[in-house]
Amino acid sequence: PALVARHLTKLYDSMGKLNLISGSKNAAGMVAKELEEYVPFLENCDCSGKVEVWLNRITDKMRDTLRDQLKRSLTFYDHKPRHVWIFEWPAQPALVGTQIMWTTETNDAFAKVQQRYENALKDYNKKQITQLNNLIILLLGDLTAAERQKIMTICTIDVHSRDVVGTIIAKKVEVQTAFQWQSQLRHRWDPKIDDCFANICDAQFRYDYEYLGNTPRLVITPLTDRCYITLTQSLHLVMGGAPAGPAGTGKTETTKDLGRALGMMVYVFNCSEQMDYKSIGDIHKGLAQTGAWGCFDEFNRISVEVLSVVAVQVKCIQDAIKSKKQTFSFLGEHIALRTTVGVFITMNPGYAGRAELPENLKALYRPCAMVVPDFALISEIMLVAEGFQEARLLARKFITLYTLCKELLSKQDHYDWGLRAIKSVLVVAGALRRDDRQRPEDQVLMRALRDFNIPKIVTDDVPVFMGLIGDLFPALDVPRKRNPEFEAVIKRSALDLKLQPEDGFILKIVQLEELFAVRHSVFIIGFAGTGKSEVWKTLNKTYQNQKRKPHYNDLNPKAVTNDELFGIVNPS
Repeated sequence: PALVARHLTKLYDSMGKLNLISGSKNAAGMVAKELEEYVPFLENCDCSGKVEVWLNRITDKMRDTLRDQLKRSLTFYDHKPRHVWIFEWPAQPALVGTQIMWTTETNDAFAKVQQRYENALKDYNKKQITQLNNLIILLLGDLTAAERQKIMTICTIDVHSRDVVGTIIAKKVEVQTAFQWQSQLRHRWDPKIDDCFANICDAQFRYDYEYLGNTPRLVITPLTDRCYITLTQSLHLVMGGAPAGPAGTGKTETTKDLGRALGMMVYVFNCSEQMDYKSIGDIHKGLAQTGAWGCFDEFNRISVEVLSVVAVQVKCIQDAIKSKKQTFSFLGEHIALRTTVGVFITMNPGYAGRAELPENLKALYRPCAMVVPDFALISEIMLVAEGFQEARLLARKFITLYTLCKELLSKQDHYDWGLRAIKSVLVVAGALRRDDRQRPEDQVLMRALRDFNIPKIVTDDVPVFMGLIGDLFPALDVPRKRNPEFEAVIKRSALDLKLQPEDGFILKIVQLEELFAVRHSVFIIGFAGTGKSEVWKTLNKTYQNQKRKPHYNDLNPKAVTNDELFGIVNPS
């Protein structure tokens, strides 16, 4: 079991490893792959015998345990204030419990309005705001990384719940059956069946209890809401869902997040030209048996011949669900079927090397157009979750800066002023905010924007960029965050490599090091002879001097083919 446990991350959404009892083949609980959250099983799980048998036992244990946790957490919800209750449960029951209580309390408020108690919703909205402020106060204090993540996630969902109730009040909705309320994803606990359900419009889903660990959730914007309605309706009508739109509008993320909201496992597959009908058939076969969701990313990259075969496969699964079969014949084999299976495809219109989908495939997926979301709203909510109090004002400045950068700076290939870039700066700002609590918030944000973007801006654009920052944050001049010991080590390393440690060169190395903290991969761009290679070689040497044991590999891209670098799907 210990050897198989290494591969758990590929099988489950967030299970990192099992807590095996030493000397026996029993597992006592599961540990999340991020932030090490530990959830004990209801009873020990026997991990002996065939792999495929005991892994299924683990899946069942996981579902039973989470259901039990959720049920117990709901019974204790009213005993103490919510910001105390949160700390006593794992992140997933705490989050779903919060959502169930939100639905219940809003429904209660609607019932009171029907009994001529007119301010019920407004009172509840005030209560929500108090609860949210309690969480923000917690975020400003000292928390472990896991607790901080849990509270940030609940904050994100809470802001949305608060806004929904706010909209209902503003539009003077008074009945529970109004579309404003029906179109929301509402979790409820059904005491008769003793299980958790999620309702949206006329579709109902049973919560699937996939262990999600302590993971962040998306900020819910009106766009997300609309997308949820379309995707859930397509599942309700036994079709696939197909969000389409330009890059950075959150097609894949929205699908994954909807899966998280329903406790489903979502597998994301990046489609490439190499996928043939057999490999896709195998994926569909697996999805049908486990009842998980599959999201095929950039689906229109697959060649047209393969796509029409895929259409037959998907149709086969959908027909089996419609006729409520337990087993069905798929690609010449009889396999079991779990009806929760969902198939989603995402497409980027108008890229090179993309095919139009054949008609018989289009008929099986329900399209859903995505547009660029409201950046200001997203950054405001993320700033709240990072513990900023003047979030609305700062978010506005932030987005203004990025819009102006997009328009006024020169068009370089490596500039990106989109959603992903915004997100990474917000994370940096949150970290700076916690390092230096005494500093005013606008200074923190300005420093993050300046020091994070300056390295990638070409020399001609720097005065323009600094001018924009100066206009948005007038009369602020914050010193850079410096680390003199680290700079001394760099100077020593530069001398080791027989280089001159001048300030500009040292600055570039420090910037490279800062970028590595927030980026997986970094491009070093410049003309020949500007010292690009020396910058990273010096940083490598610095790490050696700090006894960090770095390792580097030189590859010449012209000498290595794509398949050798990234691997291929074996045609057999």
